[in-house]
Amino acid sequence: MRKADVVNKVAEKTGIPKVDILVILESYFKKVKQSLVEGEPVFIRGFGSFQLKKRAAKIGRNIKANSFVQIPEHFIPSFKPAKEFTSAVKESPYALSEHKPEQE
Repeated sequence: MRKADVVNKVAEKTGIPKVDILVILESYFKKVKQSLVEGEPVFIRGFGSFQLKKRAAKIGRNIKANSFVQIPEHFIPSFKPAKEFTSAVKESPYALSEHKPEQE
């Protein structure tokens, strides 16, 4: 499902114009990004949390140049689903079937 699909579904369900839904959704994404950039995690009860994960410094390898590169310690954004979310997915008919998701 793409962002446009989410906007369409929410607009159908709520009766709010698509333009307004898009503005709200974009504002939400912007706030989540801004919070993580500032080092503040975002917790959404029943859905999950967006946090920063620390990656330790390590030595990587550039195969083309056949050299080693020092990769410094850094942080990456991470999403951890809530238990309710994980349980709902595990118990869904889709998860219980043999059907595998299509790659886009």
